Amino acid sequence: MYLIMAAASLAIALWKGMALFRDPTPTLSLITTNFLCSTAIYVMAAPSVYLAIGEATGNPSFATLPVYIGILVCFAHLHVLTLLWSPLQQKCPGALRRRVTRWAAFYGVAALLMIATFCSAELSEPADPLKFNTNNAHDPVILLFLAVFLSALTCSTLNTFRQCRRTRLDDQRMQHAVSSFGIAMLFVFGYVVCGVPAIAFAALGSHALDEVGVWGSSFGVLGTLIASYGLCGAAVSAWMKERRDIRALQPLWDIVVADVDPELAFSATSDRSHRQAANVTFNLHRRVIEILDGMRALRPWVRAEAVEAVYTLYERPLRGGIYPVQPIPERELRAIATAAALRDAAERLQAAQREEALRGNSGRPQAPDTPARSLLGEDTPAADERDRLLQIARVLTHPLVTAALQNVRERAVDTATPGRTTP
Repeated sequence: MYLIMAAASLAIALWKGMALFRDPTPTLSLITTNFLCSTAIYVMAAPSVYLAIGEATGNPSFATLPVYIGILVCFAHLHVLTLLWSPLQQKCPGALRRRVTRWAAFYGVAALLMIATFCSAELSEPADPLKFNTNNAHDPVILLFLAVFLSALTCSTLNTFRQCRRTRLDDQRMQHAVSSFGIAMLFVFGYVVCGVPAIAFAALGSHALDEVGVWGSSFGVLGTLIASYGLCGAAVSAWMKERRDIRALQPLWDIVVADVDPELAFSATSDRSHRQAANVTFNLHRRVIEILDGMRALRPWVRAEAVEAVYTLYERPLRGGIYPVQPIPERELRAIATAAALRDAAERLQAAQREEALRGNSGRPQAPDTPARSLLGEDTPAADERDRLLQIARVLTHPLVTAALQNVRERAVDTATPGRTTP
């Protein structure tokens, strides 16, 4: 189990390390180093590695010292991380800095006391990694070592739990992560709850509760798993949402990029980016940029009739009963009008391309002489473009879009046929 946990921690550490390389922040630094430390702890705590370290150092139980200090360092990381997530960071950064400094000093002193007491003990008995606490509780120095460790772990877990309960964040995903942290701390505290009675009984000469102390390690593993979910859950949710957004943008990409000019695509794999699990954020940003480039390339073929038809059909009933039952929000109506304009422009461009092909010309068709029309929403801030394009992609087949395009086609036929008018 420990080696599996080590492999999982290392994978998450590498993942967070790549994110840290792209966006170096204090919180990502703490998360990355926490998972690296967790990896080292689980490797050293695995019985085979634990015993190998003991043979190499001449002290059968030597690995206990770095493992326990590593555990303390990991939970110190999590404690400081919750402090950095606290709204106090925005309201009073000076007070937050002093709190972080005090807690860092506390953990530093605890680690020094653990080193001093452990090195003062004489440990020559054969090592049993999972029963170190109870097998050596008769030694007063080891008892002091365990008291320092469990006291520091208790302060860390309970204070982190209290901080998580008091923290309220606007970002729901981050709030969910903080809540997971709080639950994880209670599970880790279960290690203390199981370990203290077992150590106390062992110190008095009874080993009746030794197995209870061993089971305490399971609480530590469960707490680590929940804390890992808290550290990764928000990122996994964002990754899944980005993949969904790439798939949702695919129909719009097909219309304004694939059907307009394949050279607008970043690479030959752009049309398959919705299937890829790696570089999702990059692929999403690339898709947004490609779509915006395609929309600019279509601008000379955009005509006002498609937009006007959408608003006209929305404002009065149509023969086919297209009139909406519920009012459409202005933002969605603008997206519908933009979708109609883009589909109409793409159809006009494709028709011109077919005519050029029939004439034997392979170049781009000549744009219409009419002035280029701007599309609704072209003044959208860059941070909001993704949401705007997603809204347009969702309404590409809206009944108002279909009816508006039909209306525009009928008008075009009427204009091209003298004496014919639409009834």
